[in-house]
Amino acid sequence: MSTTDSFAEVGNGITLCYDTFGDPSDPTLLLIMGLGAQMTSWEADFCEQIAAHGFHVVRFDNRDAGLSTFMPVPVDVFHIIQQVGAGEVPDVPYLLTDMARDTVGLLDHLGVAQAHVVGASLGGMIAQTVAIEHPERVASLTSIMSTTGDPDVGQPTSEALGVLLTPPPQTREQMQDRRVAGAHAFGSTGLWDEVTMRARAGEQWDRKHDATGVARQLVAILASGSRTEQLRSLDVPTLVVHGTIDNLVGPSGGERTAEVVPDAKLLLVEGMGHDLPLSLWPKVVEAVTTHAAQHPPRT
Repeated sequence: MSTTDSFAEVGNGITLCYDTFGDPSDPTLLLIMGLGAQMTSWEADFCEQIAAHGFHVVRFDNRDAGLSTFMPVPVDVFHIIQQVGAGEVPDVPYLLTDMARDTVGLLDHLGVAQAHVVGASLGGMIAQTVAIEHPERVASLTSIMSTTGDPDVGQPTSEALGVLLTPPPQTREQMQDRRVAGAHAFGSTGLWDEVTMRARAGEQWDRKHDATGVARQLVAILASGSRTEQLRSLDVPTLVVHGTIDNLVGPSGGERTAEVVPDAKLLLVEGMGHDLPLSLWPKVVEAVTTHAAQHPPRT
């Protein structure tokens, strides 16, 4: 069973909210969620299924999401997009390196020397950065629906980008509407239902509905650039999972990741978009847990 929300001081004034599933004596498997998403987007039943395979599962809110620390710094996303496009180095509140350092700080707080690190979307980018910059803390890496940061792969369709760049929701209903619009634009076609999606969106709104952090997380991605050259020298067992119909981070992003990381395994999940629908949990859980079990912590 999950514990209640706990909080960890991870350095630099950042506090992360987290909870856990399973036996703390089992190997730790750390789940990192994506852009603007709360840790509860890793649904409790999903976490329990992973824990049932013999893992101590930890999920947490990134900075600027959920109940973790928010950075009260306004950013102009469109200006920063222009700067990046012009080859300039933008001034942003933080980078993926800082989010990776938060993650390692959480492992320190938990007393975990080495964990299986699993990230989805932005979480995959953070997980990659942890593996690049703190490889001694990573027993295995699983990058789900993510990319390398190269501008020629993993790009969204115009419809998906339009949803991503809409103004933050101001009401619970707007949050629900936006979640449904996103599912239509980049979800797993035919594998989600609106009633459940609206309920989940409402629950997350009730838990925390400050959406100002999404812009800061987005510009952290933009300003961090490509990880390709660092990934080419990565010496961490890596699994890449990507949906074949992902319209937010195109499948080419996952394919490039698997191409550049030495000996990486690639699993393309037929019919999966930029989400983790219930019917595909068995395939994803099996892939994640099998990969982790093959590479036990080295320390």
